[in-house]
Amino acid sequence: MSSIFSANNLNPILVTGSHRSGTTWVGKMLAADVTTAYISEPLNVLHRPGVYRTPVKYWYTYITDENGADYLPAFNELLNFQYHTLHEIISLRSVKDFLRMGRDFRIFFNGSMHGQRALIKDPFAVFSTPWFAKQLHCQVVITARHPGGFVSSLKRLGWNFDFGNFLNQPLFMRDHLEGDRAAMESMPKDDLVGQAALLWKIIYRFVHSTRTGFPQFNIVRHEDLSRDPIGGYQALYTSLGLDFTERVKDIIQNSSSSENPAKLAKNKTHSVKLDSRANLDNWKNILSSEEITRIRKITEGVSESFYSEEEWK
Repeated sequence: MSSIFSANNLNPILVTGSHRSGTTWVGKMLAADVTTAYISEPLNVLHRPGVYRTPVKYWYTYITDENGADYLPAFNELLNFQYHTLHEIISLRSVKDFLRMGRDFRIFFNGSMHGQRALIKDPFAVFSTPWFAKQLHCQVVITARHPGGFVSSLKRLGWNFDFGNFLNQPLFMRDHLEGDRAAMESMPKDDLVGQAALLWKIIYRFVHSTRTGFPQFNIVRHEDLSRDPIGGYQALYTSLGLDFTERVKDIIQNSSSSENPAKLAKNKTHSVKLDSRANLDNWKNILSSEEITRIRKITEGVSESFYSEEEWK
């Protein structure tokens, strides 16, 4: 089945990268343009069926031409703002689910009625970016975060990663990960630092590999946006053909103001209001020197393509 353009014939936008790398912040700031419709994480294994009707079995599902037919019809529906109300109603289990249904239905209704441009924020699409670009004509934004920042975030939140999500995807293993099999299989389940460092290496090795074949991808570092939010986002807006208005500028300034907290509370992991500059070096206080040394060793060979020696100090 071939893909189709979104209802308004504007290329959709995909914002991806590792989780905890600023994808929510970037997605929300790009969605400050009123012509966009922000759609969150259809490839999250816990996604709402009203938004995306196809079940997703693994975190970081790998979609390529060989298995794309399993996902393409539902993505074409999503990009045309076809909300699956019945699917959603059947899945409702709580008041929170009901409220989410109202939110999502409104996003899809407005997107369809006002000819908005779909903006998909989904870190779990990072390994599928070539497919999104070729089959769905997405303009792709990929966020990168310093390995220390990424690992410290997962350590602070107590979030582990089960590499079975990769090992159980035969196409993914064959195409990209066979050389990592031993490292993934031997990783202790309680080793949050080791897991996160290896995950960062695998993700950003793949991202780096796309630079040659897809030079149009916008690869942005979380740290650069944090230091200069207005300049960084203005450049992204220009690249994506979005309108950088005074309203957009105010929203970006408000999200990154020095009056915001320097660190998010654990129960507000998806908040986008943070003192962006003060947050930059938090990882140096969360990780021990031994952990930093270990992270550097695990990510060696990839981290140098994104971060300099100075940025580890």
